[in-house]
Amino acid sequence: MTSKTTPLKNILVFPCGSEIGLEIHRSLKNNTHYRLIGGSSIDDHGKFVYENYIGNIPFHDASTFLDEIRKIVKKFRIDAIYPSMDSVAVTLKNLESEIGVTVIGSSEKTTLICASKSTTYTALKDVVPIPRWSTERPADMPHPIFIKPDVGYGSRNVCLATDAAVMASFIRLQKTLVDFIYCDYLPGKEYTIDCFSNRHEQLIFTGPRERTRVSNGISTNTRTTSRHRDFFKECAENINRALKPRGAWFFQMKEDHAAQPKLLEVATRLGGSSSLFRSQGINFALLSIYDAFDLDVRLIPNNYEVELDRALNNRYRIDIDYDVIYIDYDDCLLVDGQPNPELISFLFRAINQKKKVILITKHAGNIKESLRRHRISDLFDEVIHLESSESKCDFINPERAIFIDDSFAERLAVKNQHGIPVFSLDMIEALT
Repeated sequence: MTSKTTPLKNILVFPCGSEIGLEIHRSLKNNTHYRLIGGSSIDDHGKFVYENYIGNIPFHDASTFLDEIRKIVKKFRIDAIYPSMDSVAVTLKNLESEIGVTVIGSSEKTTLICASKSTTYTALKDVVPIPRWSTERPADMPHPIFIKPDVGYGSRNVCLATDAAVMASFIRLQKTLVDFIYCDYLPGKEYTIDCFSNRHEQLIFTGPRERTRVSNGISTNTRTTSRHRDFFKECAENINRALKPRGAWFFQMKEDHAAQPKLLEVATRLGGSSSLFRSQGINFALLSIYDAFDLDVRLIPNNYEVELDRALNNRYRIDIDYDVIYIDYDDCLLVDGQPNPELISFLFRAINQKKKVILITKHAGNIKESLRRHRISDLFDEVIHLESSESKCDFINPERAIFIDDSFAERLAVKNQHGIPVFSLDMIEALT
């Protein structure tokens, strides 16, 4: 798809801290052909994740947005912009010619259709099964009725109206002018069908997954499914012909009372939990970039079932600067007789940053043999092997150093004598 002589291209991901922006980073962080630059209007988790980060970009609907984004494109030599929110994609597609770089995703027309549920339903009413819906308060639709914003995502500002009083109360409490649509309530299982279409309008991947646990509109547990597989494939083909999406896109369906799936929405972007299929070999973000630069792609998916479970993750930024790491061996770098993979990973990152790694240990056996046996002999700049009666403090040069040890007593002694930062095993994630 690309060659080693292909020039590195700069991709601006905006906004980079959204769930989609974070998945784009996970998908591309190790790719050597594209340099990711994260951009946000407000500082969020993207600032902790993206190595190259631009903050304080005007919101996409601000009057200054076009001028500022053009300055960013010029200053950072941006080759393409990857929008990670539906509303942002609409704005960027509308401004694409004025910005002067590729905006990754579907056409302006398709993006605009999919940004509105009522427009989507109107466009697809003869294409796929759609629940009964109305933009006005329905008089003849039986309760419960599901109320959701016409433009929106992530299950925000929705209501399951069990009767007319609940509906009236929900509408009365709205403090902003929002257009709602009123739909039949669909009580069954919910599915996302992740798709990829190329620039030749060919649908080349369809992957259904069940949304088994949902939090704030995000699939926190999802798994591949064969249920309705042929039906979902037919729906995907019909939507592809009708809307002509390009790159990664998805649609969601939910079963009605008769267990028949009905359309919820279509989105012209990758899904936040589409990483389920990335684990099978379908990297939607990378495929979308390849296609945006008019490169033909082929897929080699692995054929196994996958379940994805998501939870909050931690990232830290700590205010210390160090060049040397002193680290203990037994019950620290070696846990239960095996190398600690979290620590090994941290040490390799430190080595890549040109930091010095010194093993300081009172290991009772032959330390060289133990290191050789565990295949980590060459990890250290120096190995200090002490007698059990010796103090680690006496062998530590505190200049720009940190100390890692499972022993509270050892950490306390080093802290008291040298005043350098000391870390236990549970603190390592703050260093990574």
